[in-house]
Amino acid sequence: MRVRIRDGDADAFGEVFDGYARSVYNHGYRLTGDWSTAEEIVSLTFLEAWRLRDRIEPDGGSVRPWLLGIATNVTRNQRRAARRHAAAVARLPRAESVADFADEVAGRLDDAGQLALVEAALRKLRRPEREVLALCVWSGLGYEAAADALGIPVGTVRSRLFRARTKLAKAMEPAAGRGQVREDRTTAVRPIQEGNR
Repeated sequence: MRVRIRDGDADAFGEVFDGYARSVYNHGYRLTGDWSTAEEIVSLTFLEAWRLRDRIEPDGGSVRPWLLGIATNVTRNQRRAARRHAAAVARLPRAESVADFADEVAGRLDDAGQLALVEAALRKLRRPEREVLALCVWSGLGYEAAADALGIPVGTVRSRLFRARTKLAKAMEPAAGRGQVREDRTTAVRPIQEGNR
């Protein structure tokens, strides 16, 4: 398969697309949290894979790690472009704002608070930690395949994944001080002693 791809066999590349487009899409979503951006990542990943087909090693197993590595780089480029776009939009004159009811509707969902907590925890991770987490945990790649996809040593993959898991576990712990105080309620409110006036 790899040799056929290197040789520009469109049918072989079509088989690769059919076999791995869903995996690339899921990886793109996990890195961005946005379905439409993930669709763009799929398109751009396979365009880039076709452009770089002569660089794929002729020997080896699945091309999935190679594709996910390309998808990771495409995502980085998408983020850079989004930042530049946001900066350009920020320089435009402000339009009159219209009330957005999406937050009110989302607040009614039972899981909205938990999802927000997870999203916030993921945003606090460094980009390299998110990428390794997406490859190893969500996409199911082994340490070596993830290292190959990212072009980094296996030990670096292991340490980034450990840090990511540790940070997520800490971020998901319930915050202290929430809810009612159950201990020593007598000290919370004390009767006011009235003196003779």
